[in-house]
Amino acid sequence: MLKKSAIVCLTSLSMAIAAPAFAQSSTFSPKGTFADQYGTTFTFSLCGAGTDLCGTLDVLKGKSATPANLAHVGKQVLETTANGPNSWKGNITAGDLSAQVTVTQTSADAINIQGCRMAILCQTITYKRV
Repeated sequence: MLKKSAIVCLTSLSMAIAAPAFAQSSTFSPKGTFADQYGTTFTFSLCGAGTDLCGTLDVLKGKSATPANLAHVGKQVLETTANGPNSWKGNITAGDLSAQVTVTQTSADAINIQGCRMAILCQTITYKRV
């Protein structure tokens, strides 16, 4: 059984970016740095063909800041594919742990990342632009 801290870490290691191919609002740019309530930050950028969303873990704080998880700071851990306006699906990978994620940009300055393991252990964390 996956520990709650691992689920929190995997969810924290998720991010979002806008996909022009789906005619997204020009005011919703996911490019930039976003932080959660604990101080964990990601920098998002468009990758692949320019419609995929990638995320680099910049800072990891809170219960997820274990020595094993801190080894992923400064690395790209999130890669998703656009699946609709302001929405991406993909994976977050950090060493031996991985989870499916859905990233949704809910406003110009907010992104929700829902991480799920085994399709039943899910958690959503909101990130705000910094």
